Amino acid sequence: MGNPIHSKITIRDFSIAIGLVLIWVFFALASDKFLSPRNLSMLSIELAITATLALGMLLVLLPGMIDLSVGSGVGLIGGIASVLIFEHHLPAPLALAIGFAFAILVWSLMGKLIIGQRIPAFIITLGGLLVFKGAFWLVIHNSTIPVSAGNTSNLYSLLTTYYFPAWSGYLLFAGIGALFVLAQIRARRQRRDHGFAVDAFEVAFLKTFVGLQGLLLMVIVMNSFRGIPLSVVILGVVAFGVYVVTQHTPFGRYLYAIGDNEEAALLSGIPIQKVVIGAYALLGAIVAMTGFMQTAYAGASTTTVGDLMELDAIAACVIGGASLRGGRGTVMGVLFGALIMTSLLNGMTLLAVSPELKYMARGTVLILAVWMDMALARK
Repeated sequence: MGNPIHSKITIRDFSIAIGLVLIWVFFALASDKFLSPRNLSMLSIELAITATLALGMLLVLLPGMIDLSVGSGVGLIGGIASVLIFEHHLPAPLALAIGFAFAILVWSLMGKLIIGQRIPAFIITLGGLLVFKGAFWLVIHNSTIPVSAGNTSNLYSLLTTYYFPAWSGYLLFAGIGALFVLAQIRARRQRRDHGFAVDAFEVAFLKTFVGLQGLLLMVIVMNSFRGIPLSVVILGVVAFGVYVVTQHTPFGRYLYAIGDNEEAALLSGIPIQKVVIGAYALLGAIVAMTGFMQTAYAGASTTTVGDLMELDAIAACVIGGASLRGGRGTVMGVLFGALIMTSLLNGMTLLAVSPELKYMARGTVLILAVWMDMALARK
């Protein structure tokens, strides 16, 4: 074959990283606690929760759908598990399994209603937001249900309180780093073999090197506090799973094809109904996992768990390059978008910013993200 086609590098390729660096520099100068090991560890847990939900949102954004009910769903599923454990005394693994099964069933039914009856996803999930919020308050009796009893812990509470020992953090780094390098090499080879543009070797090496350095730095910082949080490992598993599904399976290719051109996908024989329902079913499982982690991180199931998390998830996806019209989005982009959202919220909390300004900041970020999506679509 001839020389490989090299993709051009533009400022847009680094805009997310530049924005993230500026945010971190601002909060580091405004508060000496922002870059402390303890706060960065807490930031990693918050990132794990937000990014996990955003990855689920990506699965329905790719085929051109959306889900406004995930925030209320996070509270509802977490509340169901809490009540089953601490009011009905079910073992934590069984309660979590019931929560998973219920979420997958409900979101599958929503997906079937959306694609089967051709009702806009916006309307169905907006209704779901209200239904789930009301059901959540009924389940927890408008009270506070703890996720741990006294000094005892269970699988539920350990989701955001367990930390892996230092040696296992470096072992995880070695394993994840090897998988990351192999994935980059394979993706590069496949793109080149099919005639697609690839980064120059020096650029690809620099990206991989910087990524590995960032991962190693994260491990070192986490180990200087308590170790790698379990929730971060859960995020890694979810991110890897979503990456494999979207990039290396026919199902993932179908998601992109439907979002890019639904009519063409239908004419190509893609089972659109099954694919969309499957995307919502996977989202349901991820909503359940997020609900468990968010409730565990809050320490109890209360009426505010999950509030506005759907907006954070959507903003993280759009900031990371996903399109609200479907057909575009990557796991890595969503992770960076979630890190930007989490860093903003964490930094504002450290600076004791009032709730009113926090709401305004989140709304502004969402508006800017959607504007950016629209602007890029016109180019």
